[in-house]
Amino acid sequence: MKYKIFGLFIGLCVCAFNVVAKDYQAGFFKIKSDGQTLNTKSIQFAIDHINANGGGRLLFPAGRYLTGSIFLKSNVTLHLEEGAVLLGSLNPFDYEKKIFTALVFAYDQHNVGITGKGTIDGQGKYLARNIVTAIEKGLIEDLYTDGRATADNRAMLVNFRNCKDVLVRGITLKHSASWTQTYDQCFNLVIDSIKVDNTVYWNEDGVDIVDCENVQMTNSYIDAADDGICLKSHDPEKACRNILISNNVIRSSANGIKFGTVSRGGFVNIKILNNKVYDTYRSAIALEAVDGGYIEDVEINGLQSIHTGNIIFLRTGERWGKSSRMKNIRISHVTGDIPSTKPDAGYEYEGPIEDLPRNISPGIIIAGLPNAIIGDVILDHINFTHAGGGNALYANVPLDKLSRIPELPAKYPDFSMFKELPSWGVFIKHARGVKVSNLTMTCERPDFRIPIVLDDVDQASFQSMKLTQEAKKKDIFQNNSKGILIK
Repeated sequence: MKYKIFGLFIGLCVCAFNVVAKDYQAGFFKIKSDGQTLNTKSIQFAIDHINANGGGRLLFPAGRYLTGSIFLKSNVTLHLEEGAVLLGSLNPFDYEKKIFTALVFAYDQHNVGITGKGTIDGQGKYLARNIVTAIEKGLIEDLYTDGRATADNRAMLVNFRNCKDVLVRGITLKHSASWTQTYDQCFNLVIDSIKVDNTVYWNEDGVDIVDCENVQMTNSYIDAADDGICLKSHDPEKACRNILISNNVIRSSANGIKFGTVSRGGFVNIKILNNKVYDTYRSAIALEAVDGGYIEDVEINGLQSIHTGNIIFLRTGERWGKSSRMKNIRISHVTGDIPSTKPDAGYEYEGPIEDLPRNISPGIIIAGLPNAIIGDVILDHINFTHAGGGNALYANVPLDKLSRIPELPAKYPDFSMFKELPSWGVFIKHARGVKVSNLTMTCERPDFRIPIVLDDVDQASFQSMKLTQEAKKKDIFQNNSKGILIK
């Protein structure tokens, strides 16, 4: 019944946009397409006029439309036709700031959208340089660390908050100075068939979905210097709820699909179906509840992980002194490979190197805490290869000294945070009720580590496994664990 209700939510979400409204040409409002005229006031006038006259679409034919910050209003859709480019100004003072700085805002609106085959180009690399110049002149206040402005002073492309019935379809979003797009506390959100090309600067998430309900993120291509599709929860009283992430292709110099790291509230009733992640530095899938929040009822089915640093990473933590929880996670029909080289090597902005040197991490890591056990995890039909090549003389955590692996409850979570782990395939710590079936893992080069290590695991089962490793001495090592069934 739960998933029937979930499907009904998504259906209503899609149907909400099937409303006939009037079309207005950008030229009617003297909006120029020469790429040089600053159109901010003209575009905003057009949005206000359409809103005041019953709603409709503002159509941008092929051309380049230079603008600073604009604010969408209820019942208005920006429609960018093929060849149309909404071009972000290079002047930092052409942008407004609410919680964040952005090119296209929508706050407290309903029935808004951005559609078409056109492009929003933030010119982010050059805008970010101009922001730095303004900071150095004392014109903009900023913490200014590591030679860059903080994220909230660098304009993202799209920032929607507390909006209902939102449609983003077909467009290309490229070259943001910060995160590409953030949807915060929105209800009935459809993001479909978009392309994100955001690899020119720091902190460039592809899509950020924050405390939203009834979301459909489908059929899209994401290439991001930071996390590809990222769900977050900023409000401890709210949650990302009833979300479908399906048929997307993602490339990232961080994580492919990630929950967190801001995880103060919840993530519940989420389905991640038939996605592909490739050339990604960190994890294909990272579920991280570390800020006092919770992750419950997540289904991941059909994942291709190609050339990624890790495939599945589940983590609870206590970054802000509050315990988190995670339970009822179902992951099935996953294929992948863990390479011997850096998966995102050669991209313009690569993932950081602070977690190196180390032997290559396991493909699957489930890492709870003693007071934040990860519970009821199902892994079924998982098939991956691991490059192997681990060298005990280089770094080694002996199986009789697993206490050397630090808990790190307050550390920023990622799959390499523990550096050395004693298995190449699966490492599980502080977990209860784990069921693993139809697991196929192959270690391609000699490795001193064994396939599976369990530490403080209660009531787990392993059946129908095929584990291939040269000179393998043991399949599973158990430490401080009970109720382990191996068939």
